[in-house]
Amino acid sequence: MNYDLLPNRATYPSLKGKHVFITGGASGIGRALVEHFADQGSLVSFVDINEAAGKSVADGIAARGNPPAEFHRLDLHDVDALQALIADLGKKRGPITALVNNAANDDRHRLENVTSDYFDDRIAVNMKHQLFAAKAVHPQMKAAGGGSIVNFTSITWSVGDGDCVCYVTSKAAVFGMTRALATELGPDHIRVNSIAPGWVMTERQVALWLDEAGERQIAERQALPGKLYPPDIARMALWLAADDSRMCSKQMFTVDGGWI
Repeated sequence: MNYDLLPNRATYPSLKGKHVFITGGASGIGRALVEHFADQGSLVSFVDINEAAGKSVADGIAARGNPPAEFHRLDLHDVDALQALIADLGKKRGPITALVNNAANDDRHRLENVTSDYFDDRIAVNMKHQLFAAKAVHPQMKAAGGGSIVNFTSITWSVGDGDCVCYVTSKAAVFGMTRALATELGPDHIRVNSIAPGWVMTERQVALWLDEAGERQIAERQALPGKLYPPDIARMALWLAADDSRMCSKQMFTVDGGWI
């Protein structure tokens, strides 16, 4: 599937050579993030649980002649391993000055089927690792004189989707966490913002949920015609990581085609 609908896109000089750490970078929005930052000349490090897909993305970056992207397989349930990796990468490749907390899972579920263990797992998959990644990069960004943290939330918490209450809850928590971190880390010249994507046409979304009813819903709900694709989200992340957004913090930037 060709996601690149805007080949004549912006270039951000401040991203060249910047060490960027991305979670969930092997597919969907995450893959677009890795590719777009690499195209800017950023030094990308990324993690994902899917080792084969992650290696494939890294190989593709090298084939394009961009700075090598370093992939590590990591289960983000293990926040100790996540923090250790961030520390090691900072020593090995230079301080991480842009963190993009993208990884999440929006599996559908109904309230009657939610258990305590399932709830805890959804919080771990969708929110907890974002906090601990931010904690791990803080000293690197502070020593470097500042940085940018981009957390991924979702429009689902604003809409109040009724078929994934634990996901919706975790994504609402991400926005609150973003605002608190922005206040705490701001004195160290660290900006913290969130991106709220709408319904983005990743391979997973198309395969699992895009049917005739979904097509009608897009046409009815979005103010703009057409579909959202991963590069539409990645380009917002580029701007938030770049110096161009130097006075933007504590905000949620919605990219949804005018859904909400």
